[in-house]
Amino acid sequence: MKASDQLDDTPRSSPRSRRQTVGANTSAVKPPLSKSSRKDPSVTGTDLPQVLDSSKRTTPTRSRKHMKTEAVNGTAKPVSPPEELIQSTSDLRILVKQEEEEEKAGEIQAKDKAVKKTSRKRNIDAKEETRETQANERLPKTSKGKKTTPVDKVEAEVSEPSTKKSKRKVIVAKKEEEVEGEASPPKGKRKRKVEEVEEKLDELGEPIKKIPKKRKTKEEKEADAMPIVARSSGLRMFIGAHVSSAKGVHNTVTNCVHIGGNAFAMFLKSQRKWENPPLQEEHKDLFISNCGDHKYDASSHVLPHGSYLVNLAQEDHAKATQAYDAFLDDLQRCEALGIKLYNFHPGSTGNHPRPSAIARIAKALNRAHMATKTVTPVLETMAAGGNVLGSTFEDLRDIIALIDDKQRIGVCLDTCHVFAAGYDLRSPTAFKKTLDDFDQIIGLKFLRALHLNDSKAPFGSHRDLHQNIGLGFLGLRAFHNVMNETRFEGLPLVLETPIDHKDPETGKDVEDKSVWAREIKTLEGLIGMDADGAEFKALEKELADKGAEERRKLQEQFDKKVEKDRKAVERGQTRLSFGKQKRKGGSVQGSGSDSEA
Repeated sequence: MKASDQLDDTPRSSPRSRRQTVGANTSAVKPPLSKSSRKDPSVTGTDLPQVLDSSKRTTPTRSRKHMKTEAVNGTAKPVSPPEELIQSTSDLRILVKQEEEEEKAGEIQAKDKAVKKTSRKRNIDAKEETRETQANERLPKTSKGKKTTPVDKVEAEVSEPSTKKSKRKVIVAKKEEEVEGEASPPKGKRKRKVEEVEEKLDELGEPIKKIPKKRKTKEEKEADAMPIVARSSGLRMFIGAHVSSAKGVHNTVTNCVHIGGNAFAMFLKSQRKWENPPLQEEHKDLFISNCGDHKYDASSHVLPHGSYLVNLAQEDHAKATQAYDAFLDDLQRCEALGIKLYNFHPGSTGNHPRPSAIARIAKALNRAHMATKTVTPVLETMAAGGNVLGSTFEDLRDIIALIDDKQRIGVCLDTCHVFAAGYDLRSPTAFKKTLDDFDQIIGLKFLRALHLNDSKAPFGSHRDLHQNIGLGFLGLRAFHNVMNETRFEGLPLVLETPIDHKDPETGKDVEDKSVWAREIKTLEGLIGMDADGAEFKALEKELADKGAEERRKLQEQFDKKVEKDRKAVERGQTRLSFGKQKRKGGSVQGSGSDSEA
């Protein structure tokens, strides 16, 4: 209760009227108390009722109306109230004044808070409108000039209804006009997102038109299952490609039949993640039966590719254990499927010495040999220098030297990789020298497979850029040398060339497996073909002309890098572009060009 409410006047009045009454009846009231006296504990609000009790007043009781009249006419007689009444009345006036000031301060603070809240809300609304405007400006336009809106943005806008009805109507109108031309989300989320957006817009009373999913007809499915070209038989060169294992490893067999291949590679599981479900018994049985039905020798002509995540040269114990477990899991899958070759990238040294990294790879391979019985790990030649192991024949030699069971270790020669690493294959003379070096340093007895890829990057560039056969810097003549090398007979020769192209209608990347089918037939046709004959020359020129523009661009890029490295050598820099190191005398390792043959 406030102090002003403790006055025992009848009827009660406001603090202002009480102050007027006191001023009219008391002319000798003492001045207000000082700050020190205000804090006097002897005078408190609880004493006021006792002091002002009507039974103890010494002045006659008069009505409030009578006192006001006397005050106005100047006829009021000064009355000397008791000392206690004067003291208590002064304290009361001070307390009442303080309470009024506190009430006013509280009202001012409440108004300030309301103003700040309104200002904050306006700023937020302004920022949201600015962001929406900027986002709309960045959206791609359709052929009609209308900006498309992604499905996830539609969902966000609908899930948070705006307070402005006109804005919501605009959003709904946009969805009807633009939803048909927007980009689709990932396949796994597309159906769920579309359903959620439709449900939200349906609540607003404006459902969007459902986009029917395009399904393949029975004729299209049968056409996809039919081989593009027939498989060749009776050849001693087994050519194929790295085919898809989507929906089960057993599908790789029919995918290889589809392109007319006699050998193939694939991933045994997802190579983008560490944890994968185990191999299903049904898929294993179907793979084995499909190989038998289509006459594929899984032990000789199937070459699975290891995960790109695995680095057996890893020094960190936890990461090394993770890499080894994933590596061993692949080897065990190979044995379950009857596959005896397994290709993988050697790894990277990181910031550690090369010899210790090589020793860790060999240790992991020896350990894997003890845990398996039949499968042979195959080390792939690499393109990049620097910390990447396998870009020199000496790296692979040093790994093999530390393997206990040398009958179960091999090498896969990638034509693009060795060319980019500085081993030439283009002319018959250069091709012979590279094979002789391989035999002297590693040993041709360890060669178990080849990856057939042309190179987008120039000779010695240390860049791993695969190109279609005959279109790159290797050229068709290099593959004529490969296909007529008798020491490659019986080995799996696997294409890893690009087959994606832009769909003219949708603008999306789509696979064209007929590219592999044509390249397989082209390579098979090189067997026994006269390299100096008109047929070969015409084919070589046709393919070279097709890739001329891309070679020119890559050559210009490489020349700029070489010039940059030359200047770096002059400044004394040892680490150069693409991971190369300078040689003694200041020359740059691997500085070739398209004209070298």
